[in-house]
Amino acid sequence: MAAISGASLISLRSTPPRSHQNLALSRTNGLRSISLSDHGRNSLSFGLQQRSVRLSVSCAAKPETVEKVCTIVRKQLALPDDSAVTGESKFAALGADSLDTVEIVMGLEEEFGISVEEDSAQSIATVQDAADLIEKLIEKNKA
Repeated sequence: MAAISGASLISLRSTPPRSHQNLALSRTNGLRSISLSDHGRNSLSFGLQQRSVRLSVSCAAKPETVEKVCTIVRKQLALPDDSAVTGESKFAALGADSLDTVEIVMGLEEEFGISVEEDSAQSIATVQDAADLIEKLIEKNKA
């Protein structure tokens, strides 16, 4: 019987049978645990290794692209030049309605010489979303 909890890397290694011996192994390491018993059959050895989880966030858009998008958004929404518009800014939070969003997309198409499909335009909620889409479309056009 083996019981494992948590996400772990498990390696299996076969060992020679031990005649009529009861083997019980229990190891706990944080949330990772294993128990193994053998009743005269072949035994298995389980090794648990804790792996760290790495979260990687990457933005496809160049900082210059994000800044251009911020400038276009400020212009389309008639926001002051010193207003805080960043990659994380949501169009709705900046006061944009659906018509404003369409106008922003049209301004981006004109500025960057791209064509944004309606499906893609509807998925844009933030400045970063728009900048990432622009970079993607520019790369697609180069290919």
